[in-house]
Amino acid sequence: MLILRTLELRALHGVGISDRIQEVTKGAFAVGPGSLFPALHRLEEKGWIKGAWGELATGRRAKSYSLTASGRKQLASEKVKWQAVTLAMSRVLAEES
Repeated sequence: MLILRTLELRALHGVGISDRIQEVTKGAFAVGPGSLFPALHRLEEKGWIKGAWGELATGRRAKSYSLTASGRKQLASEKVKWQAVTLAMSRVLAEES
């Protein structure tokens, strides 16, 4: 869900996705390459994101990822599920013994 949400805002390359997640979560989530790139490949295989090779301002080639229509639908579904989980956890944590 973190990757899909990040790409909902704009297309980014892998390191940009990782940096943005770390920035938005204030360091709570640091997604390393060993987790990020396999996840990107899985999301691309599912059709939720698409990648395109391009050149960065530095002249280096990088694959930039963007959210597909199917990915937007999946993100909406994941948001609903997450809201249900957080509500349930709030209830458990607020429960008096």
